[in-house]
Amino acid sequence: MKPKTKWIVFFLLLASVAAIGLLHAFTPGHLSLYHDTYRRLSYFPIAIGAVVFGLWGGVSLAVMSCLAFVPHLFLFWARGPEAYYSELSEIMFYLAAGIVIGLISSRENRLREKYKRLSEKLAASYGRLHEQASRLIDAERQLGQSQKLSMLGHVSASLAHELKNPLASIKGAAEILADELPEGHPKQEFIDIMRSEISRLNHSVEDVLSYCRGQQQEGRSKQESVSGIIHQVVSLLEGRFEEKSIALSVQVNPEDDFWVDETSMIQVLMNILLNAVDAVGPSGQIRVEVGRHENSRLIKVSDDGPGIDAARAEDVFQSFVTFKEGGTGLGLSISKRMVESLGGKIEVGTSELGGALFSIVLPEQTGSA
Repeated sequence: MKPKTKWIVFFLLLASVAAIGLLHAFTPGHLSLYHDTYRRLSYFPIAIGAVVFGLWGGVSLAVMSCLAFVPHLFLFWARGPEAYYSELSEIMFYLAAGIVIGLISSRENRLREKYKRLSEKLAASYGRLHEQASRLIDAERQLGQSQKLSMLGHVSASLAHELKNPLASIKGAAEILADELPEGHPKQEFIDIMRSEISRLNHSVEDVLSYCRGQQQEGRSKQESVSGIIHQVVSLLEGRFEEKSIALSVQVNPEDDFWVDETSMIQVLMNILLNAVDAVGPSGQIRVEVGRHENSRLIKVSDDGPGIDAARAEDVFQSFVTFKEGGTGLGLSISKRMVESLGGKIEVGTSELGGALFSIVLPEQTGSA
């Protein structure tokens, strides 16, 4: 009960005590039934005061009831000691009732406060225990993730080492084919794509090996316009688009075109577009847009597939988390790290087409094309 409410109750009890005293004073003495009723009514404010306020409330209201009872005693003064002392004993019962009920109430209040403090301590302990359990679960999850990444590192190092020789052979074969084709041959474009992709794969293999050795690759970054990178990726995935009759729309305003690391952005767009191709149905739609967002450069890839639930949006960038059958769960996590290495960020949402929307935000200093 609020302090203000308690004081209101206390004054109401005092008013009831005063009212009972006035009834005693103005009721004729020969109306014994009325006076007996008033005497018993006096116990109610005493009991209520003792329950609500404890010992001090019960004693205070008992004393006030005794004072209000004094005018009634004068009505029995002339009837002799037996009648007078009988009425006087009522005062002792008032005090006894106030003290006994007040003591019991005070003890219950102390126990209630004790249990309340104990409950608060238990709640605080539970909160700390829950927090520590959450930290342990997070630590266990991170440990499992680290173990997976460590195993992946060993496997990747072995795989990268084994890939270097076949890549060198394929590159040599592509060079021979390029030499045999006359200049201006219509298939020369495909040879150039093959040589470019072999070179990119070779660089990726070297990056993996260097990472496993704890080394960093420097000075090999090549800048290319976003429009040129999109053209390269679309050319590589053209067969996939035609296979599902996907309508691809590329919107690049020449004023918004900009330069960016070629190898990283090819990998990022390749991963996102491959996911979009797998998500949309036959005759689906995929849209690639390049523009600006405040002081940043923006690349948006949207589709009309089933989309990604908002509750699982953050999980798509976690390693080994995949929502499609046969997926590795590494494409988007690698893409996120590549975008962050360029000083940008990648986000997922809902597109105007009704499916997923991947937004790549890059810093302005990337450079205009």
